[in-house]
Amino acid sequence: MRKFYIYFFTIFLISTLFYSCSTGTLEKETTKPKPPVSINKESKVDTVKKEIVSFIDSLRGSRVESIKIDSVKKTIVIICNKELSYIPFRQDNVNDIYSEVKSDFGEDYKDYSFTIKTLGFPIEDLIPNYFRSDTTEYDTARMPANKNRPSPVTQDISKTFIPSSGLFNRNIVVWPSHGWYYANKEDRWEWQRPRLFQSVEDLLPLSFTVPYLLPMLENAGAVVFDPRERDIQKYSVVVDNDSRKDVKKRCYLETKKDRKHRWSKGISAGFASGNPPYPSDYNPFEKGTYRTVHSDTKVSASVSWIPNIPEDGHYAVYISYHASDRNVSDARYTIYHSGVKTEFKVNQQIGGSTWIYLGEFKFEKGYHPKEDKVVLTNKSGEPGKIISCDAVRFGGGMGIIERGGEASGRPKIFEGARYYLQYAGMPDSLVYDLNKNKNDYNDDYQSRPEYVNYLYGKPFGPNLDRDIKGLGIPVDLSLAFHTDAGITHNDTTIGTLSIYSISDAKHKPYFPDGMSRLANRDLADLVQTQIVSDIRAKYDPAWTRRHLENGNYSESRSPNVPSLLIELLSHQNFLDMKFAHNPQFRFDVARAIYKGMLRFIATQNHYKYVVEPLPVNHFMSSMDSAGDVTLKWQPTEDPLEV
Repeated sequence: MRKFYIYFFTIFLISTLFYSCSTGTLEKETTKPKPPVSINKESKVDTVKKEIVSFIDSLRGSRVESIKIDSVKKTIVIICNKELSYIPFRQDNVNDIYSEVKSDFGEDYKDYSFTIKTLGFPIEDLIPNYFRSDTTEYDTARMPANKNRPSPVTQDISKTFIPSSGLFNRNIVVWPSHGWYYANKEDRWEWQRPRLFQSVEDLLPLSFTVPYLLPMLENAGAVVFDPRERDIQKYSVVVDNDSRKDVKKRCYLETKKDRKHRWSKGISAGFASGNPPYPSDYNPFEKGTYRTVHSDTKVSASVSWIPNIPEDGHYAVYISYHASDRNVSDARYTIYHSGVKTEFKVNQQIGGSTWIYLGEFKFEKGYHPKEDKVVLTNKSGEPGKIISCDAVRFGGGMGIIERGGEASGRPKIFEGARYYLQYAGMPDSLVYDLNKNKNDYNDDYQSRPEYVNYLYGKPFGPNLDRDIKGLGIPVDLSLAFHTDAGITHNDTTIGTLSIYSISDAKHKPYFPDGMSRLANRDLADLVQTQIVSDIRAKYDPAWTRRHLENGNYSESRSPNVPSLLIELLSHQNFLDMKFAHNPQFRFDVARAIYKGMLRFIATQNHYKYVVEPLPVNHFMSSMDSAGDVTLKWQPTEDPLEV
């Protein structure tokens, strides 16, 4: 197929040159240029023209817009339309294209240098760094400057290893598209997309991200953020120092061992549940208080959040606190859940005044002060600094943002990002209310990238104020995960489209720190390549690789960090949906996305990576007469990563 592309690409360039010469439209930059290739046989010209339609089809509408020949500088520059950029460029096909073009121009132009451009760049510049043969050939302009990073905002220290060759201390934002929203003109809550093939696009991407992709990235060491609720649990229990007195007495317990280490009220605002549902301008993280204590080398103070769980089940645990430079970077939280405890280290210098996800845990119905709770102590490796605490939330719960006089009536996980971001304490005019409370549809897709920017903060902050402090979390990349529409009239798939942006809303081709936005194309190429390659290997050899497209979409343009928008498949096409409803397919797609992200981040930061192994198989346990238990399993080979 690569030779097929090269052949038609070469024919089309030459035919354009002939046509331009015959009509007098060829742009010349010198008064005495050398003549173009001499092909005088009319039959050969006719043959070339007959192949043009096939060429356009093969390269998705590519065409030559101009050819500039400079006989003094001995250069030939061939300018092509943006459709040529839809092709993933690699060193071998770029070399072959140039070789074929030079050969067909003939001996008269053997001393000329050739440049083929699309999107304003030579095609060789569109080769991702990852696919370049040597690190010395990397385009460092699209790589971040080395700088000190804060320690992870959360770290599960109960785990026995740190994936140092994976995504440890990397922060990734992932969101599934759309969601249940309030249609302002119709004055009702509804889905943003139609119901098709037993699903709706507002929900289908969730079935890839929540059970598969997000945990996969976390297992590889990343801290993952989602501008939508990620817990399917319909119940939610919030325990807070500002809870009602009767609740606080049983559920929020502070301890101290001396006067030096006692809890006191914080100096600014904190979370308070208030009386939901909340109006659109209500920020619960500005309606209450938080508590502080000085850190110590031993446990001399603690606080416990003990929920009264409404039903047995799994509940996500979210914590909140006030962050400052004076806080510790190693606050110790322990989650007690059904006889097990899991310990976390939290960097309280970043990520404050919002919900910080720790994980999903099983809790039993009722009030169990010994078995089911979250405990924070003041023990730290940084004594004399501040540890703060605020509300702890167990479970996602139902929607509590009021629009049109009522809440959504659906679990938060089904709602669009706009509503969760309000509940998460984001500033309205910078993040989630960008259309003056008149267009929730636009607010929803525009708020997702601005959440990315607010997480990071100055100088990567929301585009209306890039210098706002934000939460201080250095985001490495973001992904908008969609399944779009489209129908084929045969037994083929719509397939995978990858969208990136090489300029921001002000047409600047670089990020706030000066890094080239060509990094977006690298990310989009790596992830799309991995998805298509893995699907073709395991499911459908004819899976369609659609455009690698530079597009003006908010979710790819607005993030001030490397970002992409993936349209995985069509929720409107039968064959695509046949795959989409397969849980193993969902797992493999999530794994492909994870691998693409891993390779991008490792290349960006100059380190060797290891792909996490697949889950083991044939797991079994046996007990001998002495009561000793032996666990056995077999590794799972990964034929895609041999």
